[in-house]
Amino acid sequence: MPAVFLDRDGVLNELVPDPVDGRPESPVRADDVELAAQAVDGLRALQSAGLLLIVVSNQPAAAKGKATLEELNAVHERVRLLVAQAGVELDDWRYCHHHPDGIVPELTGDCPCRKPRPGMLIDAAREHSIELPGSWMVGDSDADIVAGKAAGCRTVLVEHPASGHRRSGSVRPDHRAQNLCAAARVVLDEGRARSTIATSHHISRYPSSHDRPDSDEDLRRRR
Repeated sequence: MPAVFLDRDGVLNELVPDPVDGRPESPVRADDVELAAQAVDGLRALQSAGLLLIVVSNQPAAAKGKATLEELNAVHERVRLLVAQAGVELDDWRYCHHHPDGIVPELTGDCPCRKPRPGMLIDAAREHSIELPGSWMVGDSDADIVAGKAAGCRTVLVEHPASGHRRSGSVRPDHRAQNLCAAARVVLDEGRARSTIATSHHISRYPSSHDRPDSDEDLRRRR
């Protein structure tokens, strides 16, 4: 089954000023959580198409000493609640709390789950029997796109204005979009296009009933 892997902050919800340097980053307080414009519309469209929706997000604030794991869990619950109140239940949420330059020893290190490594996507694929080549990674940073490509997925870069510092311009996604709703249109349009091509290929192989291979029913009728 194909899936859409989603970064969270800057895709599902808005970024907020970092409490230390003021740069737009992930919220660390539940009260600061606000869903991004048209995010719910995008989720609904993707879910209606039968795609699994799985969040894969780096959340290193606890490793850096900027928040506790309890505070980050409260942020998660707030995002999940707002999405659920809009009528959408995501299939899985996966977070990496590590950072190579952390100050909390148990959360410090270069782990395989931290994007741009594809560990979260690959682990989710194993658990949910996901077909990675038919799946998508949608995120607003270079790390999201690199992780998606490393996992074998198609990619959409969401060019959120507040997260421009997460994009160098050197990474080449398969598509670009302004928000999750636009990204969903890209995913669904390409899915329909591939389905049409596959159907046309099937028809072209068997242009008439005389050219199709004998079915079991045809063989039975001849006996």
